[in-house]
Amino acid sequence: MTETIPVAVPRKGRPLEAVLDRLATRVEDSHLSSERHGSERSSTADLSAGVDVASLADSISSILRYEKAIAKGEQTAADDVYERLAEYSDLSAPGRPEYTLLRDDRKGRPRRIVFDSVTIPLGDVELQLIGREEPFRALRTHEFALGFDSADLVLEEVVGLRAEPLESIADLNARIDPRDTDVRVVAGLGDTVYHTLMGQPDLRREGTDDAFDREFVREYEGPLCISPRYERLVEAVLGTDAVEGVDFCYPQNGREEEAAIADAGLGVYLTVTGSTAREHGLELGERLFPSETVLMENLAETNDGAGLVADLFANASSDSELTV
Repeated sequence: MTETIPVAVPRKGRPLEAVLDRLATRVEDSHLSSERHGSERSSTADLSAGVDVASLADSISSILRYEKAIAKGEQTAADDVYERLAEYSDLSAPGRPEYTLLRDDRKGRPRRIVFDSVTIPLGDVELQLIGREEPFRALRTHEFALGFDSADLVLEEVVGLRAEPLESIADLNARIDPRDTDVRVVAGLGDTVYHTLMGQPDLRREGTDDAFDREFVREYEGPLCISPRYERLVEAVLGTDAVEGVDFCYPQNGREEEAAIADAGLGVYLTVTGSTAREHGLELGERLFPSETVLMENLAETNDGAGLVADLFANASSDSELTV
């Protein structure tokens, strides 16, 4: 009997897309390898059941992007949300993804269609991706052996604060108290954006070209603007000694983060290109910590089947900040 391995994944957004992209890439790589080596196949790569994983991944991502646009008012749909849900989740078709409804956080709390689950045959096991609002916490409560979530969540919840800064995803496990959780980070998916220090150029000491880096913060006293939920993260990546003279402040009344940082003078925010920050007169400083989707494992719940699935995601070249 084929073993089904449930894996917790986010219900929407960049982290879910990163999981789907990695899965499609690994399956494609395995197929190419099998073609080159004749009948030799990995036990987790044989998709002889005919599932086109790449198309499946693209379909899920496209539907969720469309539904996000509807929830934000950027798109309109002729069918109501229940009709669209019935169309997407055709339970009479085995192997089709299922979706569900959640209340969105935006004004008016519109109902938003998000990912629920899909089962994909992978040779000796079946991979069942199951959507959760908080995959990391689902692993902490032993609902799953494997799951994906942002590295930020691990850092915010279980990583210990120390005087010295935490600089990389690879250091996360060393900072996790084993008495607090059985969850450990296994691999990163390479969908990396960075928590970056940025500041107003005139904040430097007169006559100097001090870089906006951890050392600058260590000597700095004054406001540091961050998103409210990132206070623990920022303390961890800067180090508790560095933030002793810092007063955390936060964007008010829905104000754009970079604009609020420009008002404060110094801050930390997630950046991709930094173009918006520069539009507000800010100079980008040190990249403090990579925000990346990571594969996590609950050590108390793993078995051989879960190990095969973990290997499928972990053993691949990528631009991840974490290598195994």
